[in-house]
Amino acid sequence: MTNTQRSALTIAVLTSFLGPFLISGVNIALPAIEREFDLDAVALSWVVTAYLLSSAVFLLPIGKLADFRGQKTVFKGGIIIFTIVTALCGIAPNGQTLILLRVVQGLGAAMTMTTGAPILVSVFPPSERGKVLGINVAAVYLGLSMGPFIGGMLTQHFGWRSIFLFCVPLGIAATALVFIKLKTEMTSKIPGKIDHIGAIYYSTGLIAIVYSSSNLNKSFGWPLLLAGIVFLILFVIRCKKSAYPIFEITLFTRNRLFAFSNIAALINYSATFS
Repeated sequence: MTNTQRSALTIAVLTSFLGPFLISGVNIALPAIEREFDLDAVALSWVVTAYLLSSAVFLLPIGKLADFRGQKTVFKGGIIIFTIVTALCGIAPNGQTLILLRVVQGLGAAMTMTTGAPILVSVFPPSERGKVLGINVAAVYLGLSMGPFIGGMLTQHFGWRSIFLFCVPLGIAATALVFIKLKTEMTSKIPGKIDHIGAIYYSTGLIAIVYSSSNLNKSFGWPLLLAGIVFLILFVIRCKKSAYPIFEITLFTRNRLFAFSNIAALINYSATFS
């Protein structure tokens, strides 16, 4: 394994660990956050949901942007945003600020999630890709499994803010490795542009569905849910017609293995995060 390969794998493992670790670790810290900021149940749930929703909303547009601007460039920006905002989460003065910071943190996470695997694929030969991608996925589940334990210990002895501050040195280490070891762009840039209309349909639909799910007991809940579904349908139609779709729908219609693999992954992650 070359120095570049070793550095790329280390960086990918660190970033793949941090996001899931914060998801499961912050879940453990929610009672402590509630006591300090006096948040109601809905607002408290958004401390977690804001991060997950932001990651999902930005995932597809950022993935397409990385194709045009370069995977390493987007990854570098993502880890910088993630690290800085994680530190700010650790000193958030109130619940509203924390939720807003979690939204921005989700953006940084989306930028690293969409580019980590392509960088690994670009620096490792086909014979080793299965192994390194497996290590990368293992880091995700290591973060998920260690989050409750380490997060609980940190919250008990140092307070909930220490969960975020614990991640800052790891983020700094990953950032330093990117600048020092990965000096050139790892992948070729693809000419094209982002379909802004498709991105708006996708983001609006996803936000509407998630927000309405916690407000179904209110008068606007069900209409907002239906509106979200309509926007996602418009997104699918747009992807089929756009010259530069942010998501290739044909991957599901023409490749049965790809489709069923993603359905299995959907079920797996739905069970993991439910």
